Amino acid sequence: MSITGVNDNQASGSGEVESHRIDADDDVAMKPERPASPPPIPGPSKTSSSDGTPAYKTRFMLSGHSRSISSIKFSADGGMLATAAADKTVKLWSTETGEILKTLEGHTEGISDVAWSPDGEYLASASDDKTIRIWSLEMMETVVVLQGHTNFVFCINFSPKSNLLVSGGFDETVRIWDVARGRTLKTLPAHSDPVTAVTFNHDGTLIASCAMDGLIRIWDAESGQCLKTLADDDNPICSHIKFTPNSRFILASTQDSTIRLWNTQTSRCVKTYTGHTNRTYCLFADFAPGAKHIVSGSEDTRIYVWDLQTRKIVQVLEGHRDAVIAVASHPTRRMLASASMEKDMTIRLWVDANSPP
Repeated sequence: MSITGVNDNQASGSGEVESHRIDADDDVAMKPERPASPPPIPGPSKTSSSDGTPAYKTRFMLSGHSRSISSIKFSADGGMLATAAADKTVKLWSTETGEILKTLEGHTEGISDVAWSPDGEYLASASDDKTIRIWSLEMMETVVVLQGHTNFVFCINFSPKSNLLVSGGFDETVRIWDVARGRTLKTLPAHSDPVTAVTFNHDGTLIASCAMDGLIRIWDAESGQCLKTLADDDNPICSHIKFTPNSRFILASTQDSTIRLWNTQTSRCVKTYTGHTNRTYCLFADFAPGAKHIVSGSEDTRIYVWDLQTRKIVQVLEGHRDAVIAVASHPTRRMLASASMEKDMTIRLWVDANSPP
């Protein structure tokens, strides 16, 4: 394990704000738009601004995994970062010191995803060994092993009340689990290809899933009924999805080097973000703190930050030496985390230099 505190040069810029805005709690209907041409990468900026433009700088560079990192997630309070990797381990890191707090072992194959329970009691991990492990954060050991998927388990997420878990796998199903009882409540024949991401909405009433078939489906969490299917004409592989806090939009990253913002009520794409490279891997996209920006990893080794409204790139983060396969943000602490693949295998923790002390 090694920890390095660094101060990298970043690139940043800003764009003007549109008259029609999409905020986390807005209820707006916007006309679909054609994908924009890739915006130019902004030039370096040596001065920080006070206009809300992010200025993320590397705080820690962490290493400890022996194989490619697949998923990174902040704890609810932002005090810890969980990372999962093909080396069959989950590692917990302190975001204050950059130290490894614990290495969780038990899976017999590589791990594809990790998720914190909102109540802070559990961590879940999804593995190629076809199981999901629920770890007690108090005892730092496995308390439940969920079995039922017939192929690799690729993605997981807890419900807001922490009592349910949703998972997706290469068996093309979405499963809803009772965490306390350790059993499957529902198995949804969700897609015609492996499921790449699953997530609950803000109140746990809806589940969204996406897959290599290019479809995004929204499900009623209680009945398991499919309520809506979101699809583009060309249906590129969908890698990752996330609801906005009010559940009215879904952010989706797709393997045609675009990120799309879908209106869940009209089933239309209302904004498209381009500039990064995503043709090969399932990459994460997330809302940066305050939900005013979007952040994504890229196969060109960079991390891109867009203005949510204008779709302009406002910062490009550099430092990784391989495809940035995973990114995460904390909603209030102005922190980002990123993880890179085999040639690098490092995790970078970024803080916004423009955030209040």
